[in-house]
Amino acid sequence: MKKSTIWLLAGVMAFTFFGLLYLQISYFRISLKMRNDQFEEAVSRSLYQVSKNLELDQTKKYLDQEIIDFQNKNGYKDPLGGEKTVTHTQQIQITDPTGAPIMNMEYNISQTTSIKSPKSNNASRGGANALAQASFNIQELFKQRYDYQRQLLDNVIYKLIQTSSTVPLDEKLNYKTLNDNIKDELRYNGIDLPFRFEIVDKNDKPVYKQENYGEPDKNALYTQVLYPNDPIDKLNYLRVSFPTKKDYLFSDEISFIVPAFVFTLILLVTFIISIYLIFRQKRLSEMKSDFMNNMTHELKTPVSTISLAAQMLKDPGIMKSPEIFKHISSVINDETKRLSFQVEKVLQMSLFEKQKATLKFKELDANDVIVNVANTFQLKVEKFGGKIDIDLEANDTLISADEMHFTNVLFNLLDNALKYRREDVTLELMIRTWNQNNKIYISVEDNGIGIKKEDAKKIFERFFRVSTGNLHDVKGFGLGLAYVKKIVEDHKGTIKVESELGQGTKFIISLFNIK
Repeated sequence: MKKSTIWLLAGVMAFTFFGLLYLQISYFRISLKMRNDQFEEAVSRSLYQVSKNLELDQTKKYLDQEIIDFQNKNGYKDPLGGEKTVTHTQQIQITDPTGAPIMNMEYNISQTTSIKSPKSNNASRGGANALAQASFNIQELFKQRYDYQRQLLDNVIYKLIQTSSTVPLDEKLNYKTLNDNIKDELRYNGIDLPFRFEIVDKNDKPVYKQENYGEPDKNALYTQVLYPNDPIDKLNYLRVSFPTKKDYLFSDEISFIVPAFVFTLILLVTFIISIYLIFRQKRLSEMKSDFMNNMTHELKTPVSTISLAAQMLKDPGIMKSPEIFKHISSVINDETKRLSFQVEKVLQMSLFEKQKATLKFKELDANDVIVNVANTFQLKVEKFGGKIDIDLEANDTLISADEMHFTNVLFNLLDNALKYRREDVTLELMIRTWNQNNKIYISVEDNGIGIKKEDAKKIFERFFRVSTGNLHDVKGFGLGLAYVKKIVEDHKGTIKVESELGQGTKFIISLFNIK
């Protein structure tokens, strides 16, 4: 897959992800706004009804008092005599200057009067006249009652208009009743939240403040005018705050937010991992291609040399010259070893295709293995004019390891140091061991060219080699250090690298001791 195709795919996935994220955020914001609008509408409706209830209560209070005063002051007798109770229902509607109704009231007014019964002898002599007189008296009675009710209501409305604005707020309001009224109206409109309220005048000066009112959140503060028919300079305002408004708004949304956040996070992680794996696979494919190019060269050279030497051996004249024959035999032997070594490198790659290498663990003395490897590698080091030193400080040296693979690990590290040596200084290799925390530590240090920091993070990856382009100054397939790390980890150990460009490299292996 081309890199441009991968970037295009990544772009489409990123666009889709952020588009989905934008839709989720937009939906959440719209849902939250709708819930906030519904809350504000319910609060406004509740506070408006509270204001109406206060006016209605005040009007009823004046009306009840006026009825008592009027009855005590203007008692009268019914022309018909006797006692008779008449109940009259009166509806009152108060409107503003535009004609819009402000409030409706309904009152039942009862009046008991005495009605005198006509004498029996008069009834016998003039029953028809008595009935007519009684009918007239009843009509007069209803007329009087109509005048009574009209005068009563006129007095109430006049008194309400005249005295309402002059009565102090503390006399008009019972704050506990107001608190209960607010609570009832809020519950009626579906809001059952704790609230605090205060009353301020037109200059924003507090008239009454509930305990623990505190500093309200401006986004959770609602205002309603009280007694709106009072003069403007005497108006008071009810302010109600809801300390838990945010929690209320988010309470229902949280059931959507949490799953959406979790699934979005999973989608984001999956997206990142997918892109990483795609690019990693692309890079691995390029490394494999690079590996094939180098492997062809590495294997073709010894095969060609051996083929040429074999053809030379067919020449009868070669057999007559022992020196030439010995040289050709030596070349064949060296190239065969070289070919075997390269084949061994290729076979190492098969280990990476398995979940775990098949290892034959047994008890080994790490120091003994190191000494044997150092002695074997000494000739190669001396060939390049270098030296190899060992410093075996570890006392607990028994480990459980596969002898062949553990030996190959040490050879790979030493061979790597030999390949990346500096030409301007004498090659120096140092192998050390020491014990710490029930472990044995093995370090292989050189004074070679070192490794860049960005390359040091990748040197244990398959097919990775410090290189320039597709051509390498040092022959190899980029499998050695990857093999080393895999074998060390299969032994439940760790390996790390410390390097500085131009100063050398140190590999440190840690393995558990056998107790």
